[in-house]
Amino acid sequence: MNAKEKQTEFIKGYLKPKLKENGFRTSGNNWWKLYDDFFILINLQNSQWNSKDELSFCFNIGVGLTENMNDAKKKKPTYFDLATQLREDSYLSESRTKHKYRQDSWLGYLMTSKTDLNAFTKELSTDFEHDILPKLNGLESIEDCLKFYEKFDFWGNTLKMQVEKLKTENE
Repeated sequence: MNAKEKQTEFIKGYLKPKLKENGFRTSGNNWWKLYDDFFILINLQNSQWNSKDELSFCFNIGVGLTENMNDAKKKKPTYFDLATQLREDSYLSESRTKHKYRQDSWLGYLMTSKTDLNAFTKELSTDFEHDILPKLNGLESIEDCLKFYEKFDFWGNTLKMQVEKLKTENE
């Protein structure tokens, strides 16, 4: 199996089922969970320099306000609807920011034709199940989102300003 086939198998065999189990819907490389006034989105971004034998990718993860979604039916948010656009490392504990499949020079995660798919899936499942998903599952209200993202100055302020603007417009 080449790297692209391994990535496809990883997405199909682990990522989509795990995110579905956690209440996420999917379209392509986007997964989202809708709440009344906000949504959580996970977007898988591939490097533009990927080849079939070596590829790197990251996850763009964040929240956005439902009222600000571009989709008129408000059912399918995209990366561009996010108020907070952070990469997966913002959700990882310090001990998980680097491991065999995560290094400084890569976009996020690296797969090659020689990557052991089971070992890769195990490492990435640790990232998701111990760090990323527990943090995202803790976001149950817009207040939870404001509190969580306040530590990310720019993105926390962006979210806060969007929330305040909507409150003013809806008064």
